[in-house]
Order: sequence, then structure tokens, then C-alpha cells
Amino acid sequence: MGILVSASIIAAETFLGYFLSRHIPASTMGPVYVLGVLAVSFLCGPVLGVLTAVASGVILDYFLLPPADAFSVWGWIPLVIFLTVALLVGWGAALMRSLAVETEERRSDADLDAQIARLLLRTEHLRSALPVAAQQLGRALGLPFLSIETATVAGDGQHVALPLTVSGNRLGTLTVPKDLPERMTRRLDERVVPSLEALLHAAHEREAISQALEASRDELRRFAEEQAALRRVATLVAHGVRPSEIFDAVTGEVGHIVNADFALLERYDPGPTVVLVSVWAKDGCAQMPTAGSNWPLEKHSIASLVTCAGHPERIDIDENIAGQLADWSRAIGVVSAVGIPITVEGQPWGVMIALFRALEAAEQSVEERMLDFTELVATALANAQARNELAASRARVVAASDEARRQIECDLHDGAEQRLMEVGLALRTVADLVPEDLVELRERLEHIGEGTALVIQELRTLSPGIHPAVLSKSGLGPALTMLARHSVVPVELVLAVECRLPERIEAVIYDIVFEALTNVAKHARASIVCVELDMKDTKVRVAVRDDGIGGAVLTDGAGLVALNDRVLALGGTFEIDSPARQGTLLTAVIPSGR
Repeated sequence: MGILVSASIIAAETFLGYFLSRHIPASTMGPVYVLGVLAVSFLCGPVLGVLTAVASGVILDYFLLPPADAFSVWGWIPLVIFLTVALLVGWGAALMRSLAVETEERRSDADLDAQIARLLLRTEHLRSALPVAAQQLGRALGLPFLSIETATVAGDGQHVALPLTVSGNRLGTLTVPKDLPERMTRRLDERVVPSLEALLHAAHEREAISQALEASRDELRRFAEEQAALRRVATLVAHGVRPSEIFDAVTGEVGHIVNADFALLERYDPGPTVVLVSVWAKDGCAQMPTAGSNWPLEKHSIASLVTCAGHPERIDIDENIAGQLADWSRAIGVVSAVGIPITVEGQPWGVMIALFRALEAAEQSVEERMLDFTELVATALANAQARNELAASRARVVAASDEARRQIECDLHDGAEQRLMEVGLALRTVADLVPEDLVELRERLEHIGEGTALVIQELRTLSPGIHPAVLSKSGLGPALTMLARHSVVPVELVLAVECRLPERIEAVIYDIVFEALTNVAKHARASIVCVELDMKDTKVRVAVRDDGIGGAVLTDGAGLVALNDRVLALGGTFEIDSPARQGTLLTAVIPSGR
């Protein structure tokens, strides 16, 4: 093709020379042929440029220059000058061509690097992107075969393996066909391989950073989920819900957090046995044992290992592990178990167990993540124990107070009250024996007798803790009716409890109404008071409402505080709602004990 182009250009220049020779000297046609040499050298390379220069000189001399000058010395000078100029121009054009070709190759390589960089640096998995990158690189270089591998690959009879390394670290291998042209080999060594090494290194670094970020995100997400689960359980503990609810919540949260297939909460029991306090299954397995069932504390079980070691343990459940729990675990496909001890006030209480159907599912951090939940279980148990002890203490205090009150009632009734009644009878007897003419003495004796009766009556109602006899004899209805009659503020009674209640509950309700009516009379400035007493299911509710000035709080008086303690000791609730200028509502709900 180059020869045809060169011949065509020379022929065109010769015809042009013939045409122009009629108007200008033929010796001036040299620049025309130089232009042809320039074009051929730039388009087809230096070899064809030299051939074109020689051919142009011969044709110029033979066809255009005068023949007379052909054999003279001076006749060769224009030809030599022409050839020199033509060769120089051809060499310059060839150099420009090589520079242009190299520039185009570098631009192409830069575009190719950009494409491969976008491909390798945007992919999530480097291995999956390498075949596509190799295909693009081979197509751009015009190679029939090219592959990029992350592993070390040896060459064979048809291919050459070029190692891809950075700082002595082998990143992969570039495999290309054997016996490539020197120019292509130099291009691969000088530009393609270094660029590919840099891109692979950057892609490896990006993949490592991406994996680290993903692991960090997973860890943060897992940490956030764990903290949320801990907050949920801690909220239950803080609200003082029943331990059974806390146990179920903890078992479920532990199962979710450590991605277990099953989770068990066991309590040690004498025997030795363990009680399944709570059970959880990821897929709702129908073969789960029921909560509350007893299992023997077998020698090689996870509960036994945790008890003996006093710290977290894990075991692989294989055929060598015997026992009922191991048999059940194998039946549902469990192969691994992790146990965490639960200690309450320094004493072993039980064990939290996570069961896995795959060995790799039990991560190394499982024990650490379960510890926080077992600590919450221990806290909940300690709180429940403290609440039970507090309730028992309150109950003992209330019982002691009631016993002291009854003793005072007996002492007053059998002691001071009887003596005062005897004194009153003696005064009446003496008054009857006084002669009728001693009117003043009789009146004084009768006045003393009436004073003695008033003292007896005031003695009976002197203390709010000393109840009237009608309460123990007739019940709450007559006792509250008597309180309403003696109240300085009109009282509306709504009594919906007809049966008798336990003595201590009737005493507390009487004291609540007595204290409320006393406070209304002293502070409320009310025009009416409504007392309601009803019972629903197993709870008795008493409510005292007035239309006074409000503003009462539970801490205002020792009487209300004492009543609150007595109600709490009976397992009830005591509330006061008293907005300013909107009256006061005092409500107590107490288990009836029926």
C-alpha cells in the first residue's frame, strides 16, 4: 500500500512538472517532489520515504532536468541538493510520524487506563472484574489473547507470563501471546505493566478498605442492635416487671443478638437438677422443651461444665456427649453450645445457653456479648429479691403495727376504759345516794359522771390507729357510715362491697377514709366528699373525692406516707390526684386476698 501511495504521488508530481515546465523552469520543481517525500515519510515511514526521495530524484533528473546537464559535474549538484533536502525532510517527517504515533498510543493507553481504573476501582469484588479488564485491554492492544490473574501463573509454549508486583509483593500475572513485535513488547514493559500494577495495587487497597468499612459497619450495626436490646431489657428491669417476663425477654434478645438457633435459660435446683426457666427458638421449633420442666444436671452437659468452671464454656455436641439434653440437641441438629454463668450476690444461680446448628456460627465474641445480658438477669433477680425482702419487711412492720394497735385496744378496753366505766358507775351510785336537798352536790356528781363518759368516748377515738368496735364486729359498711356521720363535711357513701374482707384490709381501708376525711376537714375547704368502695375480680378499690382547693401531695403529711407504706405492703397501689382548685382524688387499690 505504501509503494502504491508513493508511486501515485511521484506520478502526480511528474505530470504536474510537465504541465508547469511550460511556464516555469524545470529546475524549480524540486520542492514539489520534496512535498511528496514529506507526505510519504509521514504516512508510510522512513524506509518508504528514502525510497521515494531516491525515486523522485531519478525521475526529476531524467524527465525534467535538461539532458545536456546530465553528464556535467555541475549538473549533478541540483540532484545532490535535492536528495539531501528530501532525505532530511523525510527523516523529519518520519520523526514527526513516530512522535505522533507514540502520542496517539500514550493517549490511547491513558484512555485505556482510565477505563480499566473505573472498572477495577468501582467493583466490589476484584476477581470478577479482572476478566472484563483483560478483555478490554486485549481489544485495545490488538492482542488475540490476554488474561489477568491474581495468582502466580507460569508461561507455556504459546504464552508469556509477565509478573505484576509492587514493592516486591506479587499482585498477579499478565499473560500475553509469545513472539510479539518488539514495539508491542516495549509498550507492554514500559507502559501497560507499570500502569496495571498501579491499578491492581489501588484496587487491592480499595478492596481492603471496603472490606474494613463493611466490617466496621457490620460491627457498628451489631453494636447498635446489641445496645438497643440491652436498653429494652434494662427498661424492663428498671420498671420492676415480673422476673418471668424479663427471663423471656433476655432469652429472645440473646438468641437474636448472637444469631443462635436456640437459647435456653436454666436455673440450678437441688437434686441436682436444672429448671428450664425460659426457652427460645429462631424457627419456632415444635420440639422445644417446655419452660418449667426439670432436667438432670448431667456430668458433661454445658450447665455442669459452667458450674464447675465458674466462667463461660463452649462444647461441641457429638456422639461422645451423653444425656437427655445432648440427645435432644442432636435430634434438632445442634452441634455447638455456649454457656454463660449467672451469679446472684456471689452465688451461682443458673446458666444462659446459646445453641448453634453450625460450628462456624458460634463466633469468638459470643461469650462477651452474652455477658451483658446475664448481668442484667442477675440485676433483675437481685432487684426482685430486694423487692420481695422489702415487701416482707413492710408486711412485718404492718403486722407488728396492727398487733400493737390491737394490744393497745385490748389494754384500753380491758384496762383504762373499764376503770373509767367503774368510776362512772360509782359516781352515779353516789349521786343516787345523795339526799334530795343537796341539789348542788348531786349536780356536780352528775357533771363529773358525764365528763367521765366523754373521756371514755374520746379515749376510744383518740388515735386513728385505734379502730372502733363496730369495725371488727360489723365490718366496713357500718364503720364508714359512722365516720360519715361524725364528719364536719357532708359525705356521700357509695359502697358496693357487701361481704366481709380480711381484717387487715378492712383496717387499712378504714384508716384511708379516716385520714382523707380528717384532711378534708382541716385543709380542703370542700362542700362535699364522695367515698366509693367497690371490688372487681380480686382487687378492692377505695376512692375519696372532694371539691376543695386541691394541691395535696403524698409527701405533705406523715399520715398519708404511712398509709402509702401500708398499702404497698399489702401489694396494692396508692395514688393522689390533686390539681390546684380542682379538688382532690385519693385512690387505693388493694388485693382482696380472696
